[in-house]
Amino acid sequence: MKVLLFGAGNIGRGFIGKLLAEHPGTELIFADVAQPLIDQLNQQGAYPVQTVGEQQRTEWVRGITALHSSSEAAIQAVITADLITTAVGPTVLKTIAAIIARGLLRREADNAKSCLNIIACENSLHGSTQLKHFVFEQLPERARIWAEQTIGFVDAVVDRIIPPSPMTTVDLAVTVEPFSEWIIDRKQIKGTFPAITGLELSDDLTAFIERKLFTLNTGHAMTAYLGYLAGHETIRQAILDPQIARVVRHAMQESGAVLVKRYGFDPQQHARYIEKIIDRFKNPSLKDAVIRVGRQPLRKLGAEDRLIKPLVGAFENQLAYGNLLKGVVAALCYHHEADPEVVRLQQLITQQGVSTVLCTVCGLADNPKLVTEISCAYRDQVAVA
Repeated sequence: MKVLLFGAGNIGRGFIGKLLAEHPGTELIFADVAQPLIDQLNQQGAYPVQTVGEQQRTEWVRGITALHSSSEAAIQAVITADLITTAVGPTVLKTIAAIIARGLLRREADNAKSCLNIIACENSLHGSTQLKHFVFEQLPERARIWAEQTIGFVDAVVDRIIPPSPMTTVDLAVTVEPFSEWIIDRKQIKGTFPAITGLELSDDLTAFIERKLFTLNTGHAMTAYLGYLAGHETIRQAILDPQIARVVRHAMQESGAVLVKRYGFDPQQHARYIEKIIDRFKNPSLKDAVIRVGRQPLRKLGAEDRLIKPLVGAFENQLAYGNLLKGVVAALCYHHEADPEVVRLQQLITQQGVSTVLCTVCGLADNPKLVTEISCAYRDQVAVA
């Protein structure tokens, strides 16, 4: 099986790439834009993945190659691949769609009959469906008809905490937590799909997407923003702060009440899922900075993302949402100015006012009561800061 993986960063190497490379008979090709990283991968042909926690171990991923994601070689890899995956971040999907589209056009011109599945492994709702939209924008009608029959854009849920490794030179080693979860939508698969250890198929992926995004990602982001405001540097330090832990746990319980009502999750199982996530945040071996987890607040404050959507869901279902609201306020108060999105967010608040930002950035124009509540809480927070 020939696999092309866009994104040779920590998630690509430490999670997606590792599972795929371990599947028997896999030829794994990384595609990335960082030439020093590409050169190092090709020179070494292997890299270590260190799992940290109660049972520490180091495993080597071997037999891999790498190429530049905008090169002719990347287009050729799209033409001949049996599976394409991504680990690039949601905002980069539109960029790599151009290369994928060019490769698919060549496959279609060759009258390729073999099916190809493409899986975007990103922290977003229906990332592969978004990627399909970007790709189809660049295909003529004839090629779209062909692609609908032979190319599967398969949505996925991915979950593993992988903090960035400190690097002074190019270092391929990756540190990961023991927990990992990769679930894909069985209904979107075209043709047959290999039984890859560590990858599960689901007939109801939306439920698992929202469970992960509105529990783990909601809690993670809130821990980062509240931790930053309290002067903590890492997620572990923040979640060990009793006040922060209490707000984060209650917020995940509030979003959990929405998920239980919407999808019928077992309440006791979901409560255990929340506690497992909090334990993961406490892993002493993961030096995960709050500024890494809190980056790109404009995206995370979007209407469909981890802070606003569970808040609106709780509000509309007349459920408790006070702690989720605190998470939104903390994100609005986030001031790490090395992040361009933080700078832009604070400019918008200064120029337009927080109420307008809540309507435009967060999509809350139809929820004036929430806008008023968040705005008042934001002003109270700013007054005591």
